[in-house]
Amino acid sequence: MNVDTLIERVLERSVAGAEGPGAPPMLGRAIRHSVFPGGARVRPKLCVAVAAACGEGRGIEAASGAGAALELMHCASLVHDDLPAFDGAAIRRGKPSVHAAYGEAIAVLAGDALIVMAFDTLLRECRASAQSLAPLMSILIDAVGTPRGIVAGQAWESEPVIDLSAYHQAKTGALFVAASMSGAAAVGLDPAPWRALGERLGEAYQVADDLRDVLLDEEELGKPAGQDASHLRPNAVQNFGVAGAIARLKGLISDASDSIPDCAGAPMLREIVNGQAARLMPQSLLRNVA
Repeated sequence: MNVDTLIERVLERSVAGAEGPGAPPMLGRAIRHSVFPGGARVRPKLCVAVAAACGEGRGIEAASGAGAALELMHCASLVHDDLPAFDGAAIRRGKPSVHAAYGEAIAVLAGDALIVMAFDTLLRECRASAQSLAPLMSILIDAVGTPRGIVAGQAWESEPVIDLSAYHQAKTGALFVAASMSGAAAVGLDPAPWRALGERLGEAYQVADDLRDVLLDEEELGKPAGQDASHLRPNAVQNFGVAGAIARLKGLISDASDSIPDCAGAPMLREIVNGQAARLMPQSLLRNVA
C-alpha cells in the first residue's frame, strides 16, 4: 500500500467515526468537508518519510497514525483560521470554507471536534506501538498548545506587537517539527535530532506562503489573497523583499536537506526535501517576479 493510500485510510476511519448513529449530521458533514478532499498532506507524508528513512521498514503504521493525527490538527487550524474572528475567509482549498458552508457555530465545533479526533486517532492507530505512544503524544501536545504550538501561533495575531520568528515557528513550524520528530519516535528512535529538519521545512513553507499571499491571486491560491496586508500581519516579503524572500526560501530548503541525520534512508529523504523547492516555487509565482 502506498503512503497516500495509507494516510487517507486512517483519515477516513477517523472522520467516519464522527458520522455514526446518533451523531449530529451537519457537524459530521462539516468535519468531512474540512478533511476531504485534502491538500498535499505534506505533514503526514513527512512523518512517514522520516520513519521509512530511519526505521528500515519498522513503524510505518505508527507513523501513518501519528501523521494523520497531525493532519487533523492542521485541518482544525484551517477551520478556525478562516473564522470571522480571525481571517474571515470564505474560500479554502478552492471551495467554501467551513463557516461559509455550514455557519460559524458549526465551524467552531468542527474545529474543536477535529482537535479531539486527532488525539483519538493517535491513540487508536498507535496502540500496538506501546513504547512509541507516550513520546508521540508528548510531541503532539507540544505542537498544538502553548507556548510553541499552533494555538500560540494563532494567538500571536491578536498581540499588539508580533514576534515574527515566534509567530512563524508556532503557527507553521510546530506541526512540521512534530511531523519530523514523530517519524523518528514512531520507530523507537530519539526524536530530538530530527527537530532541525522540521524547523527549517516549517519556515520554508511559511516564507513560501507569504510569497504566494503577495504574488498570486485567489484563483491560483484556492483561498483569499493579500490576507497579511489586510490584517496588518508581518510577512517575509515585507521583511526581505520579494527577491530576498525567494533567496531565503531556497536557503531554508538547502539547510533542511543538510540537517537530515545520518541514516540508511538519508539520500532518499534528501531527494524528497529538495523536490519540495519546485512545489513551493511554482512557475506562475516566478513569472510574477521576473
